Amino acid sequence: MGQPIVLVTGGSGFLAGHCILALLQAGYSVRTTMRSPGREAALRAALAAAGCVAGARLLVRQADLMADDGWREAALGCERVLHVASPLSAAAPKHEDELIRPAREGTLRVLRAAREAGVGRVVLTSSFAAIGYGRTLQRPFTESDWTDTGDAALAAYPKSKTLAERAAWDFVDREGGGLELAVVNPVGIFGPLLGPDLSASILLVKSMLEGRLPAVPRLMFGVVDVRDVADLHLRAMTHPAAANERFIATAGDFLTMQEIALILRDRLGPAASRVSARVLPDWLVRFVALFSAAARQAATPELGRPKTASSAKAQAMLGWEPRPAADALAATGESLIRLGLVGAGR
Repeated sequence: MGQPIVLVTGGSGFLAGHCILALLQAGYSVRTTMRSPGREAALRAALAAAGCVAGARLLVRQADLMADDGWREAALGCERVLHVASPLSAAAPKHEDELIRPAREGTLRVLRAAREAGVGRVVLTSSFAAIGYGRTLQRPFTESDWTDTGDAALAAYPKSKTLAERAAWDFVDREGGGLELAVVNPVGIFGPLLGPDLSASILLVKSMLEGRLPAVPRLMFGVVDVRDVADLHLRAMTHPAAANERFIATAGDFLTMQEIALILRDRLGPAASRVSARVLPDWLVRFVALFSAAARQAATPELGRPKTASSAKAQAMLGWEPRPAADALAATGESLIRLGLVGAGR
């Protein structure tokens, strides 16, 4: 008897691609959803470049987070689901519902389809954004913490992730019918690219390598390697103790943007010669935020807020061992350079 089929939503994404790769390498058959099936060829080429020819063990189905069509068919016959797909806009949305509705409604569509298909467990990719925003703690954030959605300054993305995860737990509690849920809450995901699609974290490193950030704001965030986040998804999918639990995925203490810049310069040498470790004064960031919605949403609420988080639970319960943050950042830069994705910059 072969390995069960696993459904991975959002197969064209950075993390989803690595989850598919890890599953195929572990011997599973994979079904994945895409809004545009035309991207299947790019996914197969990326997997092949990583040393994995998927063949018939990978099937692609068309489905959209904002529509019912396709989800039931995608889930039928699958024993596990990794719900990785989530909307993320590079620019600040005009209204927060542009992110909140697809995140929450899409999560509920996937959970309903999984329940109706008799899936045993869904692993939801949430985010540290659902745990550590809207307030400051004097201790590391843990899985018992939740982002304060009542904070008027909270950006749309952390609000969308928080409300989507809350909706998932409520659904399983009230309507799950025995469906198990495990949630992975990654910090900023870095590491090697499988193809040219760039997540927000990867775009940050790209901008730094191109010299597009002559100085960096006083922001800090966690770093974790995409390969380790994929590994944690597989552990959460299979480990009996992971049912109905949350797991923070972080490689260690949070880093300032200046520390990230210094790591890139140290690890990449001349290739990081345009990376600036100068720090922007807070007043200047706030001034720019008066004219930039993106700066106002992303930078100002978290400016100068110290924070960190603990992945002790994932390590103790699931035996998860993440790579050092510096390795993840170096792998990001190395793959951007190898794929020819670092431009001339300024």
